[in-house]
Amino acid sequence: MFGIVAGVVALVGLLVALGHVGYLTMLNNAAHRRGISGAATTDYVKGRWAVAGGTAAVAAVGMLLTAGSGFPDVLGLVLGGGAGVAAKMALDSTRSHFRSEP
Repeated sequence: MFGIVAGVVALVGLLVALGHVGYLTMLNNAAHRRGISGAATTDYVKGRWAVAGGTAAVAAVGMLLTAGSGFPDVLGLVLGGGAGVAAKMALDSTRSHFRSEP
């Protein structure tokens, strides 16, 4: 039963991390289409790729670890859940950086 819970937590963490990667991809694509006026956004996104890639990689390792039983399940749960939380915080930071207030 614990393995199922660990797998679900790791899967949700992986989905959140991949969501952050997808958001950065869309943001970078939109900045490239704007040309020179999107240069600041492109520079910002370049600096965020390491965080997005790192959290996605850690979440993927956590997901793989949940295929075991016992200690690997616990480790996978912690890695997947932690990577998901870190990716969510990074995504919120990126979104708040580009949120325009009237």
